[in-house]
Amino acid sequence: MDISTFLVQCLNSVQYGLLLFLVASGLTLIFGIMGVINLAHGSFYMIGAYMAYVLAPLFGDNFITMLLAGMLLSAIFGFLLEWVFFSFLYGRDHLQQVLMTYALILVFEELRSILVGNEVHGVKAPEWLSGGVSLGGVMTYPVYNLFASSACLVVAFALYWVVNRTRLGMMIRAGASNRDMTRGLGINIRLLYRAVFAGGVALAALAGMIAAPAASVYPGMGGSVLIMCFVVVVIGGIGSISGALIAALLVGFVDTFGKVFFAQLAGIGVYVLMAVILIWRPQGLRNKGF
Repeated sequence: MDISTFLVQCLNSVQYGLLLFLVASGLTLIFGIMGVINLAHGSFYMIGAYMAYVLAPLFGDNFITMLLAGMLLSAIFGFLLEWVFFSFLYGRDHLQQVLMTYALILVFEELRSILVGNEVHGVKAPEWLSGGVSLGGVMTYPVYNLFASSACLVVAFALYWVVNRTRLGMMIRAGASNRDMTRGLGINIRLLYRAVFAGGVALAALAGMIAAPAASVYPGMGGSVLIMCFVVVVIGGIGSISGALIAALLVGFVDTFGKVFFAQLAGIGVYVLMAVILIWRPQGLRNKGF
């Protein structure tokens, strides 16, 4: 493998890992703070991708505006969904949560089939993000992929600032550490849950919108992402944002380079990584918090 090919694979690993982080960060917050196992979280990624497919023709080259509009719509949807559905799952045992959120997957898939059909769709990247960057020789790397990685990094830093430098973040950290004490301090824990859930939905949908121009938009695309996100959450430590970031990048590199060097065994590489880390640190790489 020459240096240009190695660099391309590194960039692909980082991009994949950062997209996984966006989805997994919302999942680990929801599970770590609210205590709800949400199997439908991958569906929010799918909803974001289909949202990009629907909104892209309306916004044209105003791609960033489309992403912001999609995040806002997703956050509103998440807020309402927590109020109407997830607020009744608190205090239920995990089996009931798994069954009820799995039912949501079926509902979302059926609604997707009715509204946009079962065809595979593509989303065109805006003109100002077309083309590629030369990596030496005849190899180029798409500008859009660099934009996707940069956008994910911006969101990661914004999430760090919110969690560690704002009053909302202080309440989120308190809720993750001790929800009963947080409630005793007069914080509206229900409203906090809705804000966290809405943020988690928005992050997953944003990942789907960013990924849509780089890959196809197709039915059931949230399933494989959900499995990888649970792997990331377990490796990083439940409730840890920084752990999710580290784990997502590790998974990105293992998965990408596993397909390059060990194509026949690539499917088990990520799970071997998870097993090794859990033997070393059963609680995951990091504790709750950023």
